[in-house]
Amino acid sequence: MKRRIAVVTASGFAAALALTACGGGGEPEDAGTSGPVGEQAEAGGPLDLSDVCPATVVMQQDWQPESEHGAMYHLVGEDYEIDSDAKSVTGSLVVDGTDTGVDVEVRPGGSSVGFQPVSALMYLDTDILVGAVNTDGAIAAHAEHPTVAVTSQMTVSPQMLMWDPETYPDATTIEEAAAGGAPVVTAGELIGGLLVSQGIIQPDQRDSSYEGTPQRFVSDPSILQQGFATSEPYVYENEITEWGRPIAYQLLAEVGYAIYPEPIVVREADVTEQADCLAKLVPILQQAQIDFLADPDATNALIVELVEAYQTGWTYSPEVAEFSVQAQQELGLVTDDPASGVFGQIDPDRMAEIVETFAPILVDAGTIPDAEIDPESLYTNEFIDTSISIGD
Repeated sequence: MKRRIAVVTASGFAAALALTACGGGGEPEDAGTSGPVGEQAEAGGPLDLSDVCPATVVMQQDWQPESEHGAMYHLVGEDYEIDSDAKSVTGSLVVDGTDTGVDVEVRPGGSSVGFQPVSALMYLDTDILVGAVNTDGAIAAHAEHPTVAVTSQMTVSPQMLMWDPETYPDATTIEEAAAGGAPVVTAGELIGGLLVSQGIIQPDQRDSSYEGTPQRFVSDPSILQQGFATSEPYVYENEITEWGRPIAYQLLAEVGYAIYPEPIVVREADVTEQADCLAKLVPILQQAQIDFLADPDATNALIVELVEAYQTGWTYSPEVAEFSVQAQQELGLVTDDPASGVFGQIDPDRMAEIVETFAPILVDAGTIPDAEIDPESLYTNEFIDTSISIGD
């Protein structure tokens, strides 16, 4: 069983250029619940997308279906159809019981698209209107496949480093667990580079060989390993029988991994070309994340159904889906933007800090040629509905 991994490498982007976008797959093999999908949106109203958006709004995720992507899947109406060959789900785009007049198609990433980065996919297949791209990934792809974030979904990254609390019983932080020189195993050079730049680990502790499987951690509990606080704590204790006990961890956001995790992005040109659509769609996406966390059961059931239908080797149980929602809320991963109090708004100062921190690391890793990237080119708050807030 592989867990998802986050990696930004030059070779990964080069490989993406040589591949074509996934598509096709024939007729849908599975259908969701049939029946009415809700009242029709008022013509010309804020929920009527029929006159401004494509007939099918295609959304591209960066990994297999999981609750961290709940906002997108929350918009899929009950009339959905699953194409298990093409690995996609399509249904009416429904907002709180209102049919917006268009369909939504959500596509997974990872092995379903040959592990191509979402930024590259969006330029290879222009049917994709919006995608989910980590800010560090957007910086890495900026020269060849520039994308612009239009709203955040999670506010804080769920990525973490984990360790065995029995091996390091006194450790409460990454720095304490790594103090003895243990290998820090990550996917790619970015996180290791960040930790070295922060003085938390030594250069010779970096190990970029993580492949998303639990075998090494289980067999060598002296290492620190990358993971996600929304899944691994539950999975290791309850679903990996060779481990079967708690892990300890610290969020990487607490040691400088300040990226926006999987914000919704568009191609650079579409900020203008799809402006009328985005003016209505972005507030819908802002609210969808809030609505999903408030009432996740039906969407989580769809996510688990999709994982089973796609048969990619990715496993995702209802219990992990439930744990993810709980973790997103209890760890404060989904909050209003601290600077503005608006949910989904991008903070200019934070974006500038992200570029200042990660562009040099990506240069050192050979991923980008130079660090001269304008932070303002990576986002826009033009379409944000400033009245949308999680509140207290």
